[in-house]
Amino acid sequence: MSNIYQIYLISDSTGETLDRIFSAIKAQFKNINYKIHTYSFTRTENQILKILSEAEKNSNSIILYSIVDTNIAKYLANNSNEKKIPCFGVLGNLILSFSKLLNQKASHQPSGQYALNDEYYKRIEAIQFTMNHDDGNLVKEIKKSDIILLGVSRTSKTPTSIYLANKGFKTSNIPIVNENSIPLILRENPKISCVVGLNTEPERLVDIRKNRMSSLKETENKTYTDLDKIKKEIDEAKNTFRKYKWPSIDVTRKSVEETAASVIKIYEIYKQNG
Repeated sequence: MSNIYQIYLISDSTGETLDRIFSAIKAQFKNINYKIHTYSFTRTENQILKILSEAEKNSNSIILYSIVDTNIAKYLANNSNEKKIPCFGVLGNLILSFSKLLNQKASHQPSGQYALNDEYYKRIEAIQFTMNHDDGNLVKEIKKSDIILLGVSRTSKTPTSIYLANKGFKTSNIPIVNENSIPLILRENPKISCVVGLNTEPERLVDIRKNRMSSLKETENKTYTDLDKIKKEIDEAKNTFRKYKWPSIDVTRKSVEETAASVIKIYEIYKQNG
């Protein structure tokens, strides 16, 4: 029996937004056993302490919160930190914070909460869209994307997509095996959205894929880490980007933030050109 995660959803309002966000997150992880503890209208330090004393009793507790009052949010974040309970504020950088667990660069600031305004809701909508359109899912809906990322396996498509979503961009990402693996709707209408190709140096990709295989304890798939095969894979991807006149970015020495910044510049040019 795998561990049961105790998910504490703490809100200073009804908690409906938190429920939707957690639903989007859990959809990304298969076979997760969890129990939800919902706390609505949490607005005092005393309420926070009572919740934390309960969370402390359980192992595998995780807190998600949406609290507009910065002082209460800080109080929760600081006390959770002292008790070593993972705690993520969805009005701040929830997705970036989760990326810590995935060993991706992230910066969690419990202060500086966003007010419940149009920008906030746009970002939440973008995050949900992006999670639903990860790794080639729901390709029939890609025309609704602000940005579509294409690239061979392990070119940082997913973390870049999540970063862009946190900036409010609805982002789809699609893995390229060969040109035919690109959805027909995209090949027939290459300018349906802002499409950006991601590529990297073959030697670097070998290392990344070997690490990936090692972490999965996978030894069978030799072609996945074969340098010659990877060189061919990357060359084919570059040729495809050129054929459809899609701009591309070399992510070899770029952080996720730098790659996303380059993508946003391309998106702005795309919008200007109509």
